[in-house]
Amino acid sequence: MMDIMNNLPTKARQTSATSWIKGLLTACGLGLVLLLGQNLALSSEAAKIVPPPASDEQVSGAEHSATAVFAGGCFWGVQGVFQHVHGVTDVVSGYAGGSRDTAQYERVSEGDTGHAESVQITYDPTQITYGKLLQIFFSVAHDPTQLNRQGPDSGTQYRSAIFPANDMQRKIAQAYVGQIDKSKVFSKPLATRIENFHGFYPAEAYHQNFLTRNPSYPYIVVNDLPKIDDLKRLFPTLYGAQPVLTKVASR
Repeated sequence: MMDIMNNLPTKARQTSATSWIKGLLTACGLGLVLLLGQNLALSSEAAKIVPPPASDEQVSGAEHSATAVFAGGCFWGVQGVFQHVHGVTDVVSGYAGGSRDTAQYERVSEGDTGHAESVQITYDPTQITYGKLLQIFFSVAHDPTQLNRQGPDSGTQYRSAIFPANDMQRKIAQAYVGQIDKSKVFSKPLATRIENFHGFYPAEAYHQNFLTRNPSYPYIVVNDLPKIDDLKRLFPTLYGAQPVLTKVASR
């Protein structure tokens, strides 16, 4: 494993990284290099079940398809988690918070586009609610107390954020963030931002379904497979063994 890490390119070498494989190896901030070169802890909160939101969307009369957009660090792991959730029909890795013109991985990685690595979740509200998705987001998909970073990856593109699609989602998210902070379930206050939604832009094809396609990739083994285990352990009735893979077209 150390040989793999030693051979990974650094951010400084990304200027000419236009090939698929270089983009692949530099994805998600080369967090594995940082992770193994530093301490594993990085003051991360352990996965825990956050109490469900006191206020949630009404299931009665709900449509059978809705979307939610969350940002929680490298989108590989966040996509992988929600692909294993019952009631979810699609999860796409992408970018939110910035403009269409800068929604490319190499630009977003510079940290000045306003974008965050995000996922767009399509779900059936009659099977799983927006509030339940938020509960999973806060409990196992990422550490919501880390500001502008997740584990080994740092920068505003790795921030914790929610992009409500409508007033209902905004009210639920705002109330839930306040509820969690008040409950002191985490040792630190939430760093999660609730931001205006201006559009979601799917990431490059090689980022889609990355966790499922590359389960032995070192970054995935260290940072993301434990999230899947936490989902299965903490939310057994919501866990689905077969991931729902996206068929989003290449950009």
